Amino acid sequence: MIISMRPHASQEQIDRVCERVREFGYKVNSIVGEERVVIGVVGIGDVTACLESIQAMPEVENAVRISAPYKFVSREFKKEPTRIRLNGLEIGGDQFVVMAGPCSVESEKQIMETAEGVAAAGAKALRGGAFKPRTSPYDFQGLELEGLKLLAKARDLTGLAIVTEVMSDRDAELVAEYADVLQVGARNMQNFALLKTLGKCGRPVLLKRGMSSTIKELLMSAEYLTAYGNSSVILCERGIRTFETATRNTCDIAAIPVLRELTHLPVILDPSHAAGKSSLVPYLSRAAVAIGADGLMVEVHPCPERALSDGAQSLDLAQFRSMMNSLKSYWSLWREARVLNAATATAAR
Repeated sequence: MIISMRPHASQEQIDRVCERVREFGYKVNSIVGEERVVIGVVGIGDVTACLESIQAMPEVENAVRISAPYKFVSREFKKEPTRIRLNGLEIGGDQFVVMAGPCSVESEKQIMETAEGVAAAGAKALRGGAFKPRTSPYDFQGLELEGLKLLAKARDLTGLAIVTEVMSDRDAELVAEYADVLQVGARNMQNFALLKTLGKCGRPVLLKRGMSSTIKELLMSAEYLTAYGNSSVILCERGIRTFETATRNTCDIAAIPVLRELTHLPVILDPSHAAGKSSLVPYLSRAAVAIGADGLMVEVHPCPERALSDGAQSLDLAQFRSMMNSLKSYWSLWREARVLNAATATAAR
């Protein structure tokens, strides 16, 4: 259920409504706006009696049921897009944010060269794995703590925000010490113990769609994060597993506008994992801008042929610069569309 308080409701009035909700055995989550407070209510059972009681309170403007199984991440709960701020960035707002870097941190020279190169080309965040989930136990697993320290050093050098993966709830606190955004990989999208822990971590979370997961399942995983206290969630479409073998995965580009209709959370595309081939990454990146994504996560390596993981889908620094230059005209159209959409939404309210 969503409860909209009357404009400029006092804290005493808000507390009274929340107390009435709790009397019915439901949990309360509130969002404070500039002029009004919206209160989200979740729980088990028929909400009819509670709904009627709340609607009768004079300080309440409106109360309605939420039909979607995901409550806090739905557009019904929050109409305005969520904007996530970090290191001077705003993801989900008026800036298209590109995150770029290697699949894994391999050495100080490799990560520093990459960080300087992608920053010069216009990237705003550095991605890189310190802990790497690999299909084979014999493949390179990452530098772990040493990798985290190298990422932090690269941030000090370039000012780039750091995005890196957390594989286990046991590592969440350690990774949060070094990273600005904690990534949940495709294989861990439904690792609910990890999601619960990251709900309390105090850092934004980038949640990747599972290889065989539906959009509803992705949103339910995001709901775990928000229900446990973390409203700073970035959704990432990274391709899904289908019968097609020409690409590593099948890029579900339509998922981006679908998600933007269903949720207020920002949505980005990972074209590298979606394609599995570096030659296809610029095409999918342009498609992501054109279709309204909030950003990109791109794999970049100074020497892809020597990469310890995912070299075939990684751009080198020259290719990344070329791609970023090719996106400039698309970004101007993207900004115009954002302004128009914002004006339309304001008029509708």
